Amino acid sequence: MNDDNFTDDEMNEDEGSFAAMFEASEAEVGQPLERGKKIEATILQIGSDWSFLDVGQKGEGVLASAELLNGDGERQYAVGDKIAAYFLSRSGGELRFTTKIGGGGTGTEQLETAYQSGIPIDGTFEKEIKGGFEVKLAGNVRAFCPFSQTGLRQAEPADLIGQSLPFKISQFSERGRNIVVSHRAILDEEREQLRVGLRETLKEGMVVKGTVTNIRDFGAFVDIGGIEGLLPISEISYGRVEDINDVLSLGQELEVAVKRIDWDDNKFSFSLRDTQADPWKKVGSIYQVGQQYPGKVSRLAQFGAFVTLEDGIDGLLHISKLGDGQRIRHPQDVISVGQQLQIIIEKIDPAEKRISLALAGNKDDETETSYSDQPAATAGLGTLGDLLKANQQKRGHKKRR
Repeated sequence: MNDDNFTDDEMNEDEGSFAAMFEASEAEVGQPLERGKKIEATILQIGSDWSFLDVGQKGEGVLASAELLNGDGERQYAVGDKIAAYFLSRSGGELRFTTKIGGGGTGTEQLETAYQSGIPIDGTFEKEIKGGFEVKLAGNVRAFCPFSQTGLRQAEPADLIGQSLPFKISQFSERGRNIVVSHRAILDEEREQLRVGLRETLKEGMVVKGTVTNIRDFGAFVDIGGIEGLLPISEISYGRVEDINDVLSLGQELEVAVKRIDWDDNKFSFSLRDTQADPWKKVGSIYQVGQQYPGKVSRLAQFGAFVTLEDGIDGLLHISKLGDGQRIRHPQDVISVGQQLQIIIEKIDPAEKRISLALAGNKDDETETSYSDQPAATAGLGTLGDLLKANQQKRGHKKRR
């Protein structure tokens, strides 16, 4: 039989079937496994000693069932659940995996394997020593964790003692007598995975959850899981914030809007104000020209005083509107910050978001120019013209004499 016995459609169908079989074979084999490689596996079966995993290979993965138990010895996974596992070895068609090296009886040989493969290990902060902490690993092996490697931000020693956490071995020497571990390396890896996900999904304008990690005079730093960005003081509230500590605290959870994303320079900024209702929408409806309202002096300047009607709505009380008709050098001569006033809205500029104010019950603005006016003559002397006329008449009378 030769190719002439096949039609073009049959040839194309066979080629398509072969390509599909080849792709299926490639998918079945999966990516090559190297010791220490982290993969996502699906639990197929859970036994008393060993559990079997679907690891995307021709053979099934094997995992100690004890690793599927929580700290109280209770099973925390079920068939069908997905877990993260690390490849240890291949022997006789059996693929051995672990979630992390730990548990009683583990010796330095497995710790060295964990070091070479980058597999996490369990450890407990035992006590504070010079430069860091002594950490007890599986099999009562002692290790050292520097202060800088305890976490993304250094915690108080008292808060760490007794905690059991996963670690990466960063140094293994002298046959296990000199071991240095890092918990921060674990957190950095998790953070990088989150960052990769954020790079694909995070957009400006999105509202995300975050935690305040640091507070400075100019703003607060907020961690949204994967990246940390700045929440400027001007973006905290529509109202004026004098002291950030009055409105934010370390560890506080917030919902913030993404203001700016710069992956190249690793700079990100957020806004808490953009998640709040804009109080200026009340201007023109609740706050109207000609109406009287209570206000609080929030700031003084040479040209006048800023008066807050409510958070995010400030108006200017010009210096010419102060002094009750008398000229003053500075607003502080007659009012002070924090003082409560009754004011009238004289003008609203929606485009510039500006409000001009006047004091309720104050004299008209004509008093501002009264200093340049001539003083009024007394009733007994008449007007200035009358005085001049009388003076001329008096001189003429002297000449005639």
